[in-house]
Amino acid sequence: MLSSRRHFLRSAAAMSLAAPAYSALSGCASGQTQAQSSLVADPEGWLDLPEDFAYQRFSMTGEVMDDGLLVPSRHDGMGAFAVEGEPDLTCLIRNHEVKPGRGHETAFEKADATLPDAESVYDYAPSGKPLGGGTTTLIYNTKTRSLVRSHLSLAGTSTNCSGGITPWGSWLTCEETFDLPGDGGNEAHGYVFEVPSTEKGLAKPVPLKAMGRFKHEAAAVDPRTGIVYMTEDHKEGLTYRFIPNTPGRLVDGGRLQALALRDQESADTRGWSGESIPVGQQLDVRWIDVEDVTSPNSDLHIRGHKAGAALFARGEGMAWSIDRDGGSVYFAATTGGKAQKGQIWRYIPSPHEGQSEEDAAPGKLILHFESPDAQTMDMCDNIVAAPWGHLVICEDGDGENFVHGLSPDGRVYTIARNAHKDRNEFAGACFSPDGTTLFVNVQTPGATYAITGPWARLALT
Repeated sequence: MLSSRRHFLRSAAAMSLAAPAYSALSGCASGQTQAQSSLVADPEGWLDLPEDFAYQRFSMTGEVMDDGLLVPSRHDGMGAFAVEGEPDLTCLIRNHEVKPGRGHETAFEKADATLPDAESVYDYAPSGKPLGGGTTTLIYNTKTRSLVRSHLSLAGTSTNCSGGITPWGSWLTCEETFDLPGDGGNEAHGYVFEVPSTEKGLAKPVPLKAMGRFKHEAAAVDPRTGIVYMTEDHKEGLTYRFIPNTPGRLVDGGRLQALALRDQESADTRGWSGESIPVGQQLDVRWIDVEDVTSPNSDLHIRGHKAGAALFARGEGMAWSIDRDGGSVYFAATTGGKAQKGQIWRYIPSPHEGQSEEDAAPGKLILHFESPDAQTMDMCDNIVAAPWGHLVICEDGDGENFVHGLSPDGRVYTIARNAHKDRNEFAGACFSPDGTTLFVNVQTPGATYAITGPWARLALT
């Protein structure tokens, strides 16, 4: 991890210089129409894709990694990073949403598995083995379309769901759990952990406690300020921001706040009661300090809402995108909206984000998209900004699951369909640094897919 403000600003500037290739989501998805995308049936029964697209399936649950451990189950959130000096290589850091005692496969299922040193493990199961959550790191060659190597990179955490990349080259992996000591382990869970993309072995498992203990889902970092935005996967969840004491060094602590609407105390954005926020309407935002952020009562969202913070319906994926406003945070509320099939929100930070001057120029919250039915989009989950200026969204619905594209004017089109009989959810969508390859996970049977094809044509669907 970079350790100075100067290094952080240099990294942020590099991201800004790269912005033209990855811009420019703007406007709002007011059309909310579905563009039909013709998919070609996969004879192997894994992934249906548009014509002229192809996939590679790799790193399946139970395979042996280069460190001798097994690929864990429950592939979930994932981030992609450049490998210095290796333009054909992409580093992927992938979450595994393995819960204690649920029978999911872990990295340590082999009878002769060598267990890590205690300082490399956050928590242990009663069996004496590390808890099964955590992350794996994979190096993938986009030119040869093959996996180069893989290893376990975080051990002993629980229910690692989604997360987010940082501009200083690390992955923030988030625990989606309220577990306390005795709930299958010896430590409290519900924290964020940081895994450097350059880590060749196990990262030091340091819970970033100042970022709060709650059912974490995803995170996104504004490269201009270092502020981290976070979602909460709870039906009465909040949306948070973390203002670090030292941008680029989250371990130094900081201040945790919850999003509130300036003109409505304790607002309910979920739209379940019949009254909903119109798509495209701009709402002024204020941020509320939350206290006792590691409370064992698991009540951060309750206390925050009572203090005036807005409710969101199961906050899920989150992504930073360069746009005409300089940059916005997009995030999913997976059961939000009148049909309870999902909302996509957009937050435009204040020009003075996190400073006292932001009261005079507050950040703006906009309902970017709301799914009217399951056929249009069924429970949006992980999201990522695509190189062509759209969002790519993973579904986690009850029936068939798709990866969709969403244009700024509200057109929904299909990129992939899970053709396996289990019809399990997609997760972890992210693009290689060169923009040629979309990586995405399917939770069960656990596998990662690298999808390639004529993206420019698909973007015009």
